[in-house]
Amino acid sequence: MLLPVKKVSVSILIPIKNEAVNLPRCLASVAWADEVWVVDSHSTDGSAAVAEATGARVVQFDFNGTWPKKKNWALEHLPFDHEWVFILDADEVLPPDTEAEIRAIVEDPAHPMDGYWINRRFMFMGKWLKHAYYPNWNLRLFRHARGRYEKITDAPTESGDNEVHEHVIVKGATGRLRSEMDHYAFPSVEVFVEKHNRYSNWEASVAVFGRLEGNALQHGRVGWRRRFKAWSQRLPFRPWLRFAYVYFWQRGFLDGREGYYFARLHGVYELLAVAKTHELRLGRRNARNS
Repeated sequence: MLLPVKKVSVSILIPIKNEAVNLPRCLASVAWADEVWVVDSHSTDGSAAVAEATGARVVQFDFNGTWPKKKNWALEHLPFDHEWVFILDADEVLPPDTEAEIRAIVEDPAHPMDGYWINRRFMFMGKWLKHAYYPNWNLRLFRHARGRYEKITDAPTESGDNEVHEHVIVKGATGRLRSEMDHYAFPSVEVFVEKHNRYSNWEASVAVFGRLEGNALQHGRVGWRRRFKAWSQRLPFRPWLRFAYVYFWQRGFLDGREGYYFARLHGVYELLAVAKTHELRLGRRNARNS
């Protein structure tokens, strides 16, 4: 008689809002985890019931418009059963080999690391983009008492209640997981446009109202991208440069027509950020002169 396999002693944290379509696939990929928390923003599509049907623990989050956002609030307030937490978005899927890799980490009481980065593979128009936005490292597995998301701005950004541009800062050493997760962030062009319309609100608000300093990122690639982005905001022709970065520098042209569309859409995203930044600055100037 086979004994049941002991579940992995890790807490999965999934922030959601109206993710009933994505949740079954996401939750199935972490069925091996001993504890799953779903932090909902009062979904209206039955997401909470979908999560509860799998045994996940569902809590509701009320956003005050600025800070904290959903993930940091959860890290501060949820009574996790385990020391280690893995943060997973509803449109992400972990491969089967992640179970053994995470088990080896969290069940080692003398493990030297306090956090781990995982690489993401972006799915767009039904295919994995092997060049555009790849690799894409995110710090997602960490000892929850030692990690929090950076606070980049105090301004109301009108970009939603979930951390998208912020990264986790872990007090301690970090490493990289071998496993890579699939990211189904943009199942359609319509979804891409809707999300990046909100993201451009964030970009404009940070550019106009200021960025808080003092957080040191722990991954060279992410830090380099931040410095490059800050420098690039002083350049002309930013929408074209954003397209060129994705299509030529990241070799998105090797991803075929999908890579071209992906790069062009990011150019549009940059145009929205530039235009909204100008609009906000005009509004502030007019308010001071009135």
